[in-house]
Amino acid sequence: MTIFCEDVEVDDAALIERSLNEPDVFAILFDRHAPLLHRYVTRRLGPSEAEDVVADTFLAAFQRRSDYDRGRSDARPWLYGIASNVIGKRRRTEKNLYRAYIRSGVHPAEIPGIQVEDGINTLAVNRPLVQALLKLKRADRDVLLLVAWAELNYREVADALAIPVGTVASRLNRARLQIRQALNQEERGE
Repeated sequence: MTIFCEDVEVDDAALIERSLNEPDVFAILFDRHAPLLHRYVTRRLGPSEAEDVVADTFLAAFQRRSDYDRGRSDARPWLYGIASNVIGKRRRTEKNLYRAYIRSGVHPAEIPGIQVEDGINTLAVNRPLVQALLKLKRADRDVLLLVAWAELNYREVADALAIPVGTVASRLNRARLQIRQALNQEERGE
């Protein structure tokens, strides 16, 4: 991703490089990517966890910025990879949220006074989809949701999760097949 800063185009890698000597510059990276990362995490864990996960993600990114591969101009895959690891540590929270969707059909973000993210109700109204997601292995769910909700391409998912592109393709294929089978079974009333 690229922005203009003082009439000069600055990509994420350049910002990260510059932040090594000027730590405040890292805030530009936060401003650039935090909103979409927050939306993704809200979909995965609910609004109560999203702030903490995004903060933990950027804290880890800041602490590891010297290790960033500056050959990659877009830091999104790197950030989503860190977020996936943080989410993984909260696996129980994600599963509990899915179970709450199944029981109530209401997403926690639908509480009055809280702005609902676009499309966040998808899980709240689709209990069979939630049940299918709950049954996926974490690795398969991560790949599926990074493609579907974070809108990363295969290469970006591979970078985010530090796995080969072929593994992304096979996990995504397996996840889609399992979701499709679960939804078909639900449709047939099995």
